[in-house]
Amino acid sequence: MASKLDELRSVLRSCGRTLVAYSGGVDSVFLAKVAHDELGRDALAVIADSPSLPRREFQEALDLGKQFGFPVQVVSTHEMDDDNYTSNPANRCYFCKTELFGKLAETAKREGWQTIVYGENATDAGDYRPGAVAAKEYKVRAPLKEVGMTKAEIREFSAKLGLPTASKPQMACLSSRIPYGEPVTDEALKMIEAAENVLRDAGFHEVRVRHHHMGNSKLEIEDPKRYLARIEVGPDEFERLLDGKARESVTGALRKVGYAYVTLDLQGYRRGSANEVFVKPKEE
Repeated sequence: MASKLDELRSVLRSCGRTLVAYSGGVDSVFLAKVAHDELGRDALAVIADSPSLPRREFQEALDLGKQFGFPVQVVSTHEMDDDNYTSNPANRCYFCKTELFGKLAETAKREGWQTIVYGENATDAGDYRPGAVAAKEYKVRAPLKEVGMTKAEIREFSAKLGLPTASKPQMACLSSRIPYGEPVTDEALKMIEAAENVLRDAGFHEVRVRHHHMGNSKLEIEDPKRYLARIEVGPDEFERLLDGKARESVTGALRKVGYAYVTLDLQGYRRGSANEVFVKPKEE
Protein backbone atom coordinates (compact mmCIF):
# COMPACT_ATOMS: atom_id res chain seq x y z
CA MET A 1 0.00 0.00 0.00
CA ALA A 2 2.92 2.34 0.73
CA SER A 3 3.84 2.17 -2.95
CA LYS A 4 0.50 3.78 -3.81
CA LEU A 5 1.41 6.79 -1.70
CA ASP A 6 4.76 6.99 -3.45
CA GLU A 7 2.96 6.77 -6.80
CA LEU A 8 0.58 9.53 -5.74
CA ARG A 9 3.46 11.79 -4.77
CA SER A 10 5.10 11.11 -8.13
CA VAL A 11 1.89 11.85 -10.05
CA LEU A 12 1.44 15.14 -8.19
CA ARG A 13 5.04 16.19 -8.86
CA SER A 14 4.44 15.59 -12.56
CA CYS A 15 1.39 17.91 -12.48
CA GLY A 16 3.45 21.05 -12.02
CA ARG A 17 1.58 24.05 -10.60
CA THR A 18 -1.64 22.46 -9.38
CA LEU A 19 -5.09 23.58 -8.27
CA VAL A 20 -6.85 21.12 -5.94
CA ALA A 21 -10.67 21.13 -5.95
CA TYR A 22 -11.24 21.15 -2.21
CA SER A 23 -14.35 20.50 -0.10
CA GLY A 24 -13.06 19.56 3.34
CA GLY A 25 -14.05 15.92 2.91
CA VAL A 26 -11.85 12.87 3.49
CA ASP A 27 -10.50 12.66 -0.06
CA SER A 28 -9.92 16.33 -0.83
CA VAL A 29 -8.22 17.07 2.50
CA PHE A 30 -5.83 14.17 1.98
CA LEU A 31 -5.15 15.20 -1.62
CA ALA A 32 -4.60 18.85 -0.67
CA LYS A 33 -2.21 17.88 2.13
CA VAL A 34 -0.10 15.54 -0.02
CA ALA A 35 -0.09 18.03 -2.89
CA HIS A 36 1.15 20.75 -0.56
CA ASP A 37 3.81 18.45 0.92
CA GLU A 38 5.12 17.68 -2.57
CA LEU A 39 4.63 20.98 -4.38
CA GLY A 40 4.69 23.63 -1.68
CA ARG A 41 3.65 26.98 -3.15
CA ASP A 42 2.93 25.28 -6.47
CA ALA A 43 -0.21 23.72 -4.96
CA LEU A 44 -3.35 25.63 -4.06
CA ALA A 45 -6.59 24.22 -2.62
CA VAL A 46 -9.72 25.97 -3.93
CA ILE A 47 -13.09 25.63 -2.19
CA ALA A 48 -16.47 26.70 -3.56
CA ASP A 49 -18.61 28.82 -1.27
CA SER A 50 -21.89 27.20 -2.29
CA PRO A 51 -25.34 26.97 -0.61
CA SER A 52 -25.08 23.19 -0.94
CA LEU A 53 -22.03 23.07 1.35
CA PRO A 54 -23.02 23.20 5.04
CA ARG A 55 -21.61 26.23 6.84
CA ARG A 56 -19.96 24.04 9.46
CA GLU A 57 -18.23 22.01 6.76
CA PHE A 58 -17.09 25.17 5.00
CA GLN A 59 -15.55 26.61 8.16
CA GLU A 60 -13.95 23.30 9.14
CA ALA A 61 -12.39 23.06 5.67
CA LEU A 62 -10.84 26.52 6.07
CA ASP A 63 -9.64 25.66 9.58
CA LEU A 64 -7.97 22.46 8.36
CA GLY A 65 -6.01 24.43 5.79
CA LYS A 66 -4.70 26.71 8.54
CA GLN A 67 -3.98 23.80 10.88
CA PHE A 68 -1.94 21.84 8.33
CA GLY A 69 -0.36 24.77 6.55
CA PHE A 70 -1.83 24.50 3.07
CA PRO A 71 -3.38 27.63 1.53
CA VAL A 72 -7.07 27.63 0.65
CA GLN A 73 -8.67 30.04 -1.81
CA VAL A 74 -12.44 30.61 -1.79
CA VAL A 75 -14.42 31.01 -5.01
CA SER A 76 -18.14 31.68 -5.34
CA THR A 77 -20.07 29.35 -7.60
CA HIS A 78 -23.51 30.08 -9.02
CA GLU A 79 -25.06 26.71 -9.80
CA MET A 80 -28.25 27.90 -8.09
CA ASP A 81 -28.71 30.34 -11.00
CA ASP A 82 -28.76 27.44 -13.47
CA ASP A 83 -32.18 25.89 -14.14
CA ASN A 84 -30.41 22.74 -15.33
CA TYR A 85 -29.13 22.32 -11.78
CA THR A 86 -32.09 23.51 -9.71
CA SER A 87 -34.57 21.38 -11.67
CA ASN A 88 -32.63 18.47 -10.12
CA PRO A 89 -32.26 16.02 -13.00
CA ALA A 90 -30.47 12.71 -12.51
CA ASN A 91 -27.26 14.30 -13.80
CA ARG A 92 -27.50 17.31 -11.48
CA CYS A 93 -23.90 16.78 -10.34
CA TYR A 94 -22.73 17.34 -13.90
CA PHE A 95 -23.98 20.92 -13.84
CA CYS A 96 -22.53 21.56 -10.39
CA LYS A 97 -19.10 20.26 -11.37
CA THR A 98 -19.27 22.12 -14.69
CA GLU A 99 -19.75 25.36 -12.75
CA LEU A 100 -16.92 24.52 -10.34
CA PHE A 101 -14.42 23.28 -12.91
CA GLY A 102 -15.26 26.21 -15.16
CA LYS A 103 -14.32 28.58 -12.34
CA LEU A 104 -11.10 26.65 -11.65
CA ALA A 105 -10.21 26.65 -15.35
CA GLU A 106 -10.60 30.44 -15.42
CA THR A 107 -8.33 30.76 -12.40
CA ALA A 108 -5.77 28.38 -13.92
CA LYS A 109 -5.66 30.33 -17.18
CA ARG A 110 -5.46 33.70 -15.44
CA GLU A 111 -2.81 32.72 -12.88
CA GLY A 112 -0.77 30.16 -14.80
CA TRP A 113 -1.73 26.94 -13.02
CA GLN A 114 -0.89 23.90 -15.14
CA THR A 115 -3.17 21.17 -13.74
CA ILE A 116 -6.48 20.85 -11.91
CA VAL A 117 -7.08 17.79 -9.72
CA TYR A 118 -9.97 16.52 -7.63
CA GLY A 119 -10.61 13.78 -5.10
CA GLU A 120 -12.31 10.98 -7.02
CA ASN A 121 -10.81 7.68 -5.87
CA ALA A 122 -10.80 4.04 -6.93
CA THR A 123 -13.79 3.18 -4.73
CA ASP A 124 -15.91 5.76 -6.57
CA ALA A 125 -15.50 3.97 -9.89
CA GLY A 126 -18.60 1.79 -9.52
CA ASP A 127 -20.96 4.55 -8.43
CA TYR A 128 -23.15 6.80 -10.58
CA ARG A 129 -21.02 9.96 -10.92
CA PRO A 130 -22.12 12.49 -13.56
CA GLY A 131 -19.54 14.90 -12.16
CA ALA A 132 -16.82 12.71 -13.62
CA VAL A 133 -18.12 13.61 -17.08
CA ALA A 134 -17.54 17.29 -16.35
CA ALA A 135 -14.07 16.47 -15.02
CA LYS A 136 -13.20 14.75 -18.30
CA GLU A 137 -14.49 17.69 -20.34
CA TYR A 138 -12.32 20.14 -18.38
CA LYS A 139 -9.33 17.74 -18.33
CA VAL A 140 -9.41 17.61 -14.52
CA ARG A 141 -7.28 14.76 -13.23
CA ALA A 142 -8.11 12.34 -10.40
CA PRO A 143 -4.70 11.30 -8.99
CA LEU A 144 -6.18 9.11 -6.24
CA LYS A 145 -8.06 7.11 -8.84
CA GLU A 146 -5.07 7.03 -11.18
CA VAL A 147 -2.95 5.22 -8.59
CA GLY A 148 -5.82 2.91 -7.58
CA MET A 149 -6.17 4.29 -4.05
CA THR A 150 -9.39 3.21 -2.30
CA LYS A 151 -11.40 5.09 0.31
CA ALA A 152 -10.17 2.71 3.04
CA GLU A 153 -6.55 3.32 2.04
CA ILE A 154 -7.10 7.09 1.98
CA ARG A 155 -8.45 6.91 5.53
CA GLU A 156 -5.45 4.84 6.65
CA PHE A 157 -2.94 7.20 5.05
CA SER A 158 -4.83 10.18 6.48
CA ALA A 159 -4.51 8.75 9.97
CA LYS A 160 -0.75 8.32 9.50
CA LEU A 161 -0.53 11.96 8.42
CA GLY A 162 -2.47 13.02 11.52
CA LEU A 163 -5.46 14.28 9.58
CA PRO A 164 -8.67 14.31 11.68
CA THR A 165 -10.66 13.54 8.55
CA ALA A 166 -9.37 9.96 8.71
CA SER A 167 -12.47 9.02 10.70
CA LYS A 168 -14.82 11.63 9.30
CA PRO A 169 -18.19 10.33 8.08
CA GLN A 170 -18.81 10.20 4.34
CA MET A 171 -20.16 13.53 3.13
CA ALA A 172 -22.06 14.69 0.07
CA CYS A 173 -23.56 18.03 -0.89
CA LEU A 174 -26.90 19.00 0.64
CA SER A 175 -28.61 18.86 -2.76
CA SER A 176 -28.10 15.10 -2.77
CA ARG A 177 -30.76 14.85 -0.03
CA ILE A 178 -33.48 15.99 -2.45
CA PRO A 179 -35.00 13.28 -4.69
CA TYR A 180 -34.33 13.73 -8.38
CA GLY A 181 -37.05 15.75 -10.04
CA GLU A 182 -37.91 17.77 -6.94
CA PRO A 183 -36.47 21.31 -7.19
CA VAL A 184 -33.33 22.36 -5.36
CA THR A 185 -34.16 25.57 -3.49
CA ASP A 186 -32.39 27.70 -0.92
CA GLU A 187 -35.22 26.96 1.51
CA ALA A 188 -34.80 23.21 1.13
CA LEU A 189 -31.02 23.35 1.55
CA LYS A 190 -31.31 25.42 4.73
CA MET A 191 -33.92 23.03 6.16
CA ILE A 192 -31.75 20.00 5.43
CA GLU A 193 -28.66 21.63 6.94
CA ALA A 194 -30.53 22.61 10.10
CA ALA A 195 -32.10 19.15 10.45
CA GLU A 196 -28.77 17.34 10.07
CA ASN A 197 -27.17 19.70 12.58
CA VAL A 198 -29.85 18.63 15.08
CA LEU A 199 -28.92 14.97 14.66
CA ARG A 200 -25.17 15.53 14.72
CA ASP A 201 -25.47 17.71 17.81
CA ALA A 202 -27.35 14.81 19.40
CA GLY A 203 -24.31 12.60 18.76
CA PHE A 204 -25.41 10.63 15.69
CA HIS A 205 -22.51 9.73 13.39
CA GLU A 206 -23.62 8.72 9.88
CA VAL A 207 -26.51 11.09 9.13
CA ARG A 208 -28.67 11.98 6.15
CA VAL A 209 -31.99 13.80 6.20
CA ARG A 210 -33.78 13.14 2.92
CA HIS A 211 -36.08 16.02 2.05
CA HIS A 212 -39.44 15.20 0.45
CA HIS A 213 -41.98 17.75 -0.75
CA MET A 214 -45.44 16.32 -0.13
CA GLY A 215 -47.22 18.81 -2.41
CA ASN A 216 -49.79 21.45 -1.52
CA SER A 217 -52.75 20.59 0.60
CA LYS A 218 -56.24 21.46 -0.64
CA LEU A 219 -57.19 22.38 2.89
CA GLU A 220 -57.62 26.09 3.56
CA ILE A 221 -54.83 26.61 6.08
CA GLU A 222 -52.28 29.36 6.42
CA ASP A 223 -49.24 27.35 5.28
CA PRO A 224 -50.19 24.66 2.77
CA LYS A 225 -46.60 23.46 2.31
CA ARG A 226 -45.90 19.97 3.53
CA TYR A 227 -42.38 18.57 3.86
CA LEU A 228 -41.36 15.13 5.07
CA ALA A 229 -37.95 14.36 6.60
CA ARG A 230 -36.73 10.80 6.01
CA ILE A 231 -33.88 10.23 8.44
CA GLU A 232 -31.06 7.83 7.66
CA VAL A 233 -28.71 6.83 10.47
CA GLY A 234 -26.70 3.64 10.95
CA PRO A 235 -28.84 0.66 12.02
CA ASP A 236 -26.76 0.43 15.20
CA GLU A 237 -28.06 3.90 16.11
CA PHE A 238 -31.76 3.07 15.64
CA GLU A 239 -32.32 2.11 19.25
CA ARG A 240 -30.93 5.38 20.58
CA LEU A 241 -32.91 7.46 18.08
CA LEU A 242 -36.12 5.60 18.91
CA ASP A 243 -35.69 6.04 22.64
CA GLY A 244 -38.66 8.07 23.85
CA LYS A 245 -36.75 11.15 24.98
CA ALA A 246 -34.45 11.29 21.93
CA ARG A 247 -37.33 10.64 19.53
CA GLU A 248 -39.39 13.44 21.00
CA SER A 249 -36.44 15.84 21.03
CA VAL A 250 -35.45 15.15 17.41
CA THR A 251 -39.03 15.20 16.16
CA GLY A 252 -39.76 18.47 17.94
CA ALA A 253 -36.61 20.11 16.61
CA LEU A 254 -37.27 19.01 13.02
CA ARG A 255 -40.83 20.24 13.19
CA LYS A 256 -39.46 23.63 14.22
CA VAL A 257 -37.19 23.50 11.17
CA GLY A 258 -40.31 23.18 9.03
CA TYR A 259 -41.00 19.46 8.60
CA ALA A 260 -44.61 18.37 9.05
CA TYR A 261 -43.62 14.68 9.09
CA VAL A 262 -40.51 13.05 10.55
CA THR A 263 -39.75 9.44 9.59
CA LEU A 264 -36.95 6.91 9.99
CA ASP A 265 -35.70 4.95 6.98
CA LEU A 266 -35.63 1.34 8.21
CA GLN A 267 -32.86 0.44 5.77
CA GLY A 268 -30.60 2.89 7.58
CA TYR A 269 -27.80 4.96 6.15
CA ARG A 270 -26.19 3.57 3.02
CA ARG A 271 -23.99 5.26 0.49
CA GLY A 272 -25.68 6.34 -2.73
CA SER A 273 -29.25 5.67 -1.61
CA ALA A 274 -30.46 8.53 -3.82
CA ASN A 275 -29.28 6.54 -6.82
CA GLU A 276 -31.23 3.41 -5.91
CA VAL A 277 -33.96 4.46 -8.35
CA PHE A 278 -31.53 3.60 -11.16
CA VAL A 279 -30.79 0.10 -9.87
CA LYS A 280 -33.16 -2.78 -10.59
CA PRO A 281 -33.92 -4.80 -7.43
CA LYS A 282 -32.40 -8.26 -7.35
CA GLU A 283 -34.79 -11.12 -7.98
CA GLU A 284 -35.35 -13.44 -5.06
